[in-house]
Amino acid sequence: MILSILKFPNNRLRTKATAVKSVNNTIKTLVKDMFETMYTSDGIGLAATQVNQHLQVIVMDVPDSSEDYKLILENRKTKNSESLTRKHPLCFINPTITRKAENKIHTEGCLSVPGYYAEIERFNHITVEALDENGKLFTLEAHNFLAVCIQHELDHLKGVLFVDYLSKFKQRRLKEKYRKISSV
Repeated sequence: MILSILKFPNNRLRTKATAVKSVNNTIKTLVKDMFETMYTSDGIGLAATQVNQHLQVIVMDVPDSSEDYKLILENRKTKNSESLTRKHPLCFINPTITRKAENKIHTEGCLSVPGYYAEIERFNHITVEALDENGKLFTLEAHNFLAVCIQHELDHLKGVLFVDYLSKFKQRRLKEKYRKISSV
């Protein structure tokens, strides 16, 4: 089932997610629906908070290269129904970063802030521990774009958006712009 994605500046995006107590059929259905929603929206990551489910659940499928990511962005702009074949679906339940290193600036966008991209500084290497969609604990070392995406989605679980890293002036202008768009 395709879920509705909350859009900035909706205050529900600021809700902190709670830990999943057990990976049961309800959580498995949520994960399945989140993947379907993410793929339909040509996204590469989606946190449960973005679909108004305030649980520590993240799904993602990060492209192999920045060229693949550019194709996804182009598909979004042109509303092209052909999307890239995804190869790396990942689910993180109750994720925790256990190691981080090397800051680097990356361009980020978000399904909850459509059409807006910004340069954000994030750790370029991280180690994350989480449960998978079957409740099995795993550890993943992530680098570059995958590391950035994981941090971006983890922020959603804390009620933080990538636009929060911008200057107060840019945040104010962006909020005004999206309020006008949502009232039309």
